[in-house]
Amino acid sequence: MVRLSPVLAPLAVLAAITLTVSLLACSGKPDPNTLVMVIESSPTNLDPRVGQDAYSERIDNLMFDDLLSRGDDLDVAPGLAERWEIPDPLTCVFHLHHGAKFHDGRPLTSRDVKWTFDSLLQGRVRSTKAASYRFVDHIDAPDDFTVVFHLKEPDTPLLWSLSDGAVGIVPWGSGDEMTRHPIGSGPFRFVSAEADKEVIIERNDDYWGEKAHLARVRFVVVPDATTQALELRKGSADVIINGSFPPDTVLTLERERSLAVESAPGTRLAYLAFNLRDPILKDVRVRQAIAYALDRRPMIEYLWRGLAQPARSVLPPQSWAYDGNVPTYDHDPDRARRLLDAAGYPALNGVRFHITMKTSTDENTRLMVAVIQQQLREVGIVLDIRSFEFGTFFSDVTHGLFQLYGLRWIGGNEDPDIFELAFHSARFPPNGGNRGYYSNPKVDGLIDHARREVDPKVRKPIYAELQRILAEELPYIDLWYLDNVLVHNKRVMNLKLNPAGNYDFLRTAELTK
Repeated sequence: MVRLSPVLAPLAVLAAITLTVSLLACSGKPDPNTLVMVIESSPTNLDPRVGQDAYSERIDNLMFDDLLSRGDDLDVAPGLAERWEIPDPLTCVFHLHHGAKFHDGRPLTSRDVKWTFDSLLQGRVRSTKAASYRFVDHIDAPDDFTVVFHLKEPDTPLLWSLSDGAVGIVPWGSGDEMTRHPIGSGPFRFVSAEADKEVIIERNDDYWGEKAHLARVRFVVVPDATTQALELRKGSADVIINGSFPPDTVLTLERERSLAVESAPGTRLAYLAFNLRDPILKDVRVRQAIAYALDRRPMIEYLWRGLAQPARSVLPPQSWAYDGNVPTYDHDPDRARRLLDAAGYPALNGVRFHITMKTSTDENTRLMVAVIQQQLREVGIVLDIRSFEFGTFFSDVTHGLFQLYGLRWIGGNEDPDIFELAFHSARFPPNGGNRGYYSNPKVDGLIDHARREVDPKVRKPIYAELQRILAEELPYIDLWYLDNVLVHNKRVMNLKLNPAGNYDFLRTAELTK
């Protein structure tokens, strides 16, 4: 029998009671030709050059093909480009698959690839994604099936920025109309979309690669976690991946005779980030003390019900560049107290100082920070919690208006380019994601060196050194990698989860008769 910790037990019981009451509803009859998948919010823009939120990129990835794909080790693999070579550090040559066609019947050629990226580089389409190609000088299309990228300086992360979910290829001449009626070359084609309601796609029977088995997929927008569970329970929805409901709800749904749960290790990283301009948190001893004060074990066991794995790096273990041989911070309150004493923060009436943590109103986050608050109190740190709706919270984070915050990397941490985005001193907001203003000239130098190297054997030890330094200096505390959890109706078969937790499982999924 699993026992809940004193902090989590009342919250878990309340969630279970709420779900039990909510699930008292009659079943609906599913459409035998349409898979209904629940998503939490509408995609912001289905033009693959523009949409940057998870829902846009993951639905786009079913309708558009990228030049490259990503393998099981999260390294690049063939996509529309059957092969490629790098004859010198400033040139990348891609050879396209013959026979790919857009959904309107037009053949896909090198002219379309050139237009896709030129429209970003030349500002025909305004998008923050253009920054990923800032080192591209110009692009040539010497024949219908050859594309040549010429670079201003070596940029090894470019290959990653040309792979799954980055920028899908659009037809030559495409402009703003791609937002309203996207035309790609992928295994599914666009049917319709209505904001805050649904997106519908259908199988592309002329797809150049392995054809999808599903005739139609309907993505239904359901923001509320309890309603998500109810739709699955009724049978009016077939699938949800990484839903917003808590793990206790997953256990409840798993007991439903019509439902099944698939789970596998994922790449989504939960982390805490410090503002290193803060007079208290700029001291590495304070950050290390906080790391020693935290006990991940009960949070993983009771809050996440074992559906998470401890993290030692911003990179996931599936990455070819991951190195877990770094300093670690096992739960050690006594060591935390000694570090705080040495940093000049003695306990006065049991309190050393107050710090404020900003969070979203997400239910799982609220449970997590309640536990963190209790654990820090044991070493004399009073954690004041400020919760905001996500837009306000994220705005404060991106503007540096915080002492401590908790967030997740979803997809962005799957490539070593995350080190530049999150930790290079040239990427302070608004120029990147170094929101804590971490600065270390040695780290900057290692990041720049790795970006210019082509050989993975040379790059890997550089990234290992980066991970070691970051584990010592702790601009982040890496908490855990969340498992991918797929809840589905048993009429859905042949589901294959991948570490990224994207929607590629819809490429192989089938509906039983």
